[in-house]
Amino acid sequence: MTPPDQPPAETAAQTGAAMDRKIESPRKAHRKRLRLALIAAAVLVAALLGWRLIPSSGSTDVASADVETGAVTNAPFHDDLPVRATVAPAVTTFVGVVSGGQVDKLLVQDGTMVTAHQPLATLDNPTLKLDILTRESAIASQLGAVSGDDLALERAKLDRATQTASASYDLIKARRDLSIRQQLHDQGFVSDAGVASYSEENEYQQKRLAQLKAGEAKENGIAAVQASRLADTRARLSGNLGAVESSLDALTVRAPVAGRLTNFVIQPGQTLKAGDSAGQVDSEGRWKLVADVDEYYLGRVAVGQRATGDGGAQLIVTKVLPAVTDGRFRIELGFVGAPPAGLNRGQTVDVRVTLGATRAALIAPVGGWLDSGGGTSAFVLDPDGRHARRRAVKVGRRNPEEAEILSGLAAGDRIVTSTTAAYDKAAILNIR
Repeated sequence: MTPPDQPPAETAAQTGAAMDRKIESPRKAHRKRLRLALIAAAVLVAALLGWRLIPSSGSTDVASADVETGAVTNAPFHDDLPVRATVAPAVTTFVGVVSGGQVDKLLVQDGTMVTAHQPLATLDNPTLKLDILTRESAIASQLGAVSGDDLALERAKLDRATQTASASYDLIKARRDLSIRQQLHDQGFVSDAGVASYSEENEYQQKRLAQLKAGEAKENGIAAVQASRLADTRARLSGNLGAVESSLDALTVRAPVAGRLTNFVIQPGQTLKAGDSAGQVDSEGRWKLVADVDEYYLGRVAVGQRATGDGGAQLIVTKVLPAVTDGRFRIELGFVGAPPAGLNRGQTVDVRVTLGATRAALIAPVGGWLDSGGGTSAFVLDPDGRHARRRAVKVGRRNPEEAEILSGLAAGDRIVTSTTAAYDKAAILNIR
């Protein structure tokens, strides 16, 4: 059945209602196409912006305020090293305390010019004084014993000489008596028995004198050895006595050399131990310069290199101390000729140490980029300055202001000179 509210099919066909369609006006169709075009353009712009804002693979966004740049140029490379050096005495000799004690009296003031061995202060040490007196007494007693042994040797020598002289006299007497008896025997006044006893006496005295002389020679040899040993003992004891007596002089603190006394800050009543430093003596008028240098230059600074200081002062590197502390090592420089007038200990001087000859080179500014990755790469800016791309480089010599570029860069390139250690994995920096 046909619904009551719908006309029969024959009626619709007869009236032509099924053949009617709605036709839009040309103005409405144009507005629709324009709206679709604007929507497509907005989608395209949004896509482009998204592509620009999303970092590409291997790139990192960096704030422009965190980026420092510099230009690579062709220019003369000055292979020298500027340092700030400190004036110090060429020779410093410390004033040592030989024997400990309590400071009794100060004889000079800090900063005074002193001569060699000049007394600077006196110390008091009652225990040391008593010990010195005891040792002096013991040594004096030993010296007395040595003198007694010397006297005994001399007395024995004298006794041997007396015995020999007596035997010699007895032999002369026996010979004389024998001669007289022999003459009487020859004249017939004395028998053979009267001569025989005198002959025996003469032989006895000869043997006696020979034995005494032989014994004297041996005893004199032994006595000579003993005398030599006693002489050595006496010399050693005398030296010990002198050392003991000089121990009292050690209670006087003296200047080891001539110069200006500095750091002499001891006070009366202060207790000093043996080996303590009481101050130092600086060479007056003879100076050197001491400077701390970055460890990068450890292999490039050598003894004998020339340097120039303030006012054109000519210097030479005299010592390189290779121990590195807090990334720096120390060098010492001496003046070629007389040092400038008016120098004072602790004064600072600007110095340039010549490391090599000046020559034309491709140079770039130094900066944190040299410490990032060991200076083997650099970020080179695009012409628009909005991107920086990593490029392998080779760096040669450097000074505190410039680095010599051996390969990887060209004149006119601009590189990122600030530190890039945080971007060691990035190949491109997007500078926003």
